[in-house]
Amino acid sequence: MTDSIEYERMLRRRRDELTARDAELLATLASLGELRDANNDDEHDPDGAPVSGEWSRLAGIRRETQAELAATDAALGRLAAGTYGICVNCGRPIAPGRLEARPTAELCIVCAERTSRR
Repeated sequence: MTDSIEYERMLRRRRDELTARDAELLATLASLGELRDANNDDEHDPDGAPVSGEWSRLAGIRRETQAELAATDAALGRLAAGTYGICVNCGRPIAPGRLEARPTAELCIVCAERTSRR
């Protein structure tokens, strides 16, 4: 079983990784944005993906990264508040195995299954 100190280390490492990924994505998107603004007609480039298509793909990945970062920050907040590992819906403990597999989990497996069926 993992203790709260280990969960915090794991979450902080993940937060650092996500922050670095977000910065990389932001820099790449800025570069692609400059190409898009230059009105380059890459839509017919047979050698690669169009700039606008690549920008859309990376923007989607960045949104997912930011969502995961927000979930990680929320989990760290629950740790600081002493509520980490307690289901925000029913108040029951979240199984350690679930937290090990998904350290940002805020719902126990029963509540998560109920939510996914809706």
